[in-house]
Amino acid sequence: MAGATIDHMISLTILIAALLVAMTTYNGMFATAVDYDRNRQVANKAVDIMNTICLSPGNPVNWGETNASVLGFGLQDPEVGGYVLSPYSIMRLQVSNSSGHDQIVEYPPGSGVFYNNMSGKFGHGIFTPVGDCVDYTNVAELLGINGTYGFRLDLMPTLDVRIEQLDTNPLKLAVEVYGSGLPMSGATLNFHLFHVSDGEGGSPAITTYSDVTQTGPSGAVDIVFSDVTKIGNNDPSYTFTVYVSIGGINGVGYYTHNDLLGDSQYIIPLINNFDDGTVLIAHNWIVDPPAVQYNATFYILTSDFQLIPVPLDYNSTGLLNFGQGKPYYITEIPDSEVGLLVISYRKSAVEMGNVILPWGVGTLGISTSFGGGINSESSTYRFVATELRQVTISGISYQVKVLTWSLRG
Repeated sequence: MAGATIDHMISLTILIAALLVAMTTYNGMFATAVDYDRNRQVANKAVDIMNTICLSPGNPVNWGETNASVLGFGLQDPEVGGYVLSPYSIMRLQVSNSSGHDQIVEYPPGSGVFYNNMSGKFGHGIFTPVGDCVDYTNVAELLGINGTYGFRLDLMPTLDVRIEQLDTNPLKLAVEVYGSGLPMSGATLNFHLFHVSDGEGGSPAITTYSDVTQTGPSGAVDIVFSDVTKIGNNDPSYTFTVYVSIGGINGVGYYTHNDLLGDSQYIIPLINNFDDGTVLIAHNWIVDPPAVQYNATFYILTSDFQLIPVPLDYNSTGLLNFGQGKPYYITEIPDSEVGLLVISYRKSAVEMGNVILPWGVGTLGISTSFGGGINSESSTYRFVATELRQVTISGISYQVKVLTWSLRG
């Protein structure tokens, strides 16, 4: 009788142990299933967000070209469709900025009027009125995900175009083209040099040099401008842009060198109004001396990457002086055309520089980020879904990346 009792207890113990193991395994499988379902929902939401951004122009469809309130969010170019994004809508995004430069600037200082700095890089800038920008919270509400999902949008040119100054007497530049880290040989380069020189009446002048060349077997080519040399001990002041085409993929690169102490940027172009294309040509109050002569021209970017100059109707030249006189002028550019507003300026007979306002993000291949603060490689969120698409902006090939995560744990 005692033996039967012992056998019964052993059997019961084994049964309980088996049940515990089964329950633990089941709980693990259940948790895995729950995680899988949650992650699948996040992945599906990432696809939805990407499709809305790339395949919808939003409401109104031309909101990027106006100051109108955004009722529905999307970045598709309404005139083209497909995976072509509007070069204007992107300019109205209040973007993230990791370059170390100020994302928001106040102009004039103390005025309470703020501008969003999209690029944050020297030599050019897209400064848009904060009041006309669409911020992350607005977009999350328009997408119907506020409080449930977070996302970040990254835009980056497909081709990596690198430019290096090799010599200044005469000017010699090296251009290298890479795709996915590999050098691209045989790429066609349409390049333009905006050289700043001494003009009439104390104003600087812009001389443009344009030509076509190709990269060699190493994906690189050297370009020499024999007419652009030093003036005394001063290096030439210029901006160089190059549009690259290979295998149906287009890219762009730029390089700016100003012959001013510390490469100071004396002028900031600020977008004043999207509806009529008005721009403030403003003196940067941070630097001295106050008086700066300027000369401005708008260049339309054609479909074959040529630049056609369009003189400004008013305030194409002037004297900026924040101590006495005019701290800024208002001019107007053809708002329906993508292109570059090139502004040259002069501090003295030999100290000159220039700055470019891209009208349309693709004209200078600007990379930007918009959305929540998250790093896809080191995230505090349990699961981050990533979606990638290839698109074009003003003919330039871009990669769009959307990161999406759940805010519900």
